[in-house]
Parts: sequence; structure tokens; C-alpha cells
Amino acid sequence: MKGDLKVWWDGKFIEYKDAKVPILTHSLQYGSGIFEGIRAYKNEKGSAVFRLRDHIKRFFNTAKIYRIDLKYSMDEISQAILELLRINKLDECYIRPFAFYRDDSIGLSPFGKETSIYIAAVPFDKYLSKSSGIRCKTSTWRRINSKILPVQAKASGNYLNSLIANLEARSLGFDEAIMLGENGYVAEGPGENIFIVKDGALITPPDESDILLGITRDSIIKIAGHLGIKTLERNIHREEIYVADEAFFAGTAAEITPISSVDGITIGDGNIGKITSTLINEYMNVVHGRNEYFRDWLTQV
Repeated sequence: MKGDLKVWWDGKFIEYKDAKVPILTHSLQYGSGIFEGIRAYKNEKGSAVFRLRDHIKRFFNTAKIYRIDLKYSMDEISQAILELLRINKLDECYIRPFAFYRDDSIGLSPFGKETSIYIAAVPFDKYLSKSSGIRCKTSTWRRINSKILPVQAKASGNYLNSLIANLEARSLGFDEAIMLGENGYVAEGPGENIFIVKDGALITPPDESDILLGITRDSIIKIAGHLGIKTLERNIHREEIYVADEAFFAGTAAEITPISSVDGITIGDGNIGKITSTLINEYMNVVHGRNEYFRDWLTQV
């Protein structure tokens, strides 16, 4: 399927199969690329990108943190994404802007090296697809913190930390990992923020827990508030998940994914809880344009 699609690369639309770089490209060797994950959803007017401005702003913030000159404006990248979706005739898809050092000379320092921006848009369904909820394992690998790498940046190299936690969980028969921070409190999943529900309120780790400030996380907090559901942002002890009424992951790829058990302990009664179900339904209403209150989060293609 990808072979039939076009991509945007440094201002030009080219065939997916023609987007090639040398094997020694700096960002492949050293993980020095930066990226975003964005979704577009079908609605009654065609298709719209969810929170495009916020994703592109974070993309540019990541570039600033890593001192990468993107050479294009936020508006130019946004327009490139919209045009790419029109060309590929995609109404629901996952969008991946990616900036990288295209230099293939040997050497760690990227200083002075040329950068490229690549944007792909591909059909994409569920990332964690078990509708009944997923089984998670608390990882033995700790979440990186800002003393090690900038956790607020979506940089390729950061995700080796996520990858090894996911590999551990999958190798032991689980669907996904839950990562703790250096302080021993719950941080997030390998590619998702986490929420628990207790006594009718949402609880999620705060900014200082070395989490990525997820755009889906922010959306859920705002949607929950609109529905009259309280959200507490505070540290979460590992064992609090075990006795939570409900738990779920949140992310662009994961959307809202219920968690049915952690470390072999069933969460609640093992079924998708009332608040999780409510939020899933309302989140889908929002991204598909069925909620006027959050309509400004949608950029029509």
C-alpha cells in the first residue's frame, strides 16, 4: 500500500519508493532525527487533521531543543501535510513529519550538517487493538529523565528507552509496558501517557514526572472537564494502578486504550469501565467532528 503513496520531501512531492537515503545517514546511525505523530479522521465534510497546530508547534519546539534548522515555517509544514492528504486521497490516516540530518560522513557531531524534512501519510487503524483491554507489565527499565535527554522532545533516540521496555513486555507475553520514573512513581507507557480512575476522578502523572506532554493527554483532560469529570495531576505509586477502578493509555496512535490488567493483577472487574467508555465515545465524537465545542481542534483538509 505504501508503494502507491506520495510523500513530501523538502518541498517536493515524490513517490514513496523514491525516498531513499544512504545507509550511513547521520540520523540513522545516531538516532538524531525528530518527528511527530498526527492523525486525520473522516467527518461529514470530508477529512480533518486533529490538533494540527499543536503537533506542528511541538515539532518546532523539538527542533529548537535539538538546534535543528527546519528551514520551513510552521505554516508551510502544515500546508504540506494538508496537500499530501489531498494528493494521496486519504480521509483517515497517520501522519509522520520527520526531520533528520542527511549527511552521511562519519562523525558524531551534527554541527553544520544539512537537514531534510520528510512527511509521510499512511492508512492506519488501531495501534493496540484489543477492544477488551490490554495486559501490561511494569518494566524493569526506568523512564529517561531530563538529566539524561530532553523528555519534552520527540527525538528518535529517546525511543530506544521505549523500545527496550516494550520488547521486555512483549517477550514475557504482555501487550505493553508501563514505565516508572527515576523516583519510582508511574511515568508513562513506551509511547503513551497513562490515566487511572479512582472514585470517579481521573488521575495522571504530572509534568514533573518526566513524561512527554502528550497532545492526546491534554485533549482528554479538557474533554473530561467539559463532561464534568475531575482530573488530578499528581504522582502515582505503582501499586495504585493495581487497586484503581479503571486504567487506560492515551496517545495519538493508541487513542484511548483500556488496560485490563497490570503485572497479572486485574484492574477493576477486568471490563472497560464507565468513565473510560465515556471518554472513548466522546473522544471519537471530537475527532470525527461530532462535537461543536471542540471543533477548533480540527483542520479541514
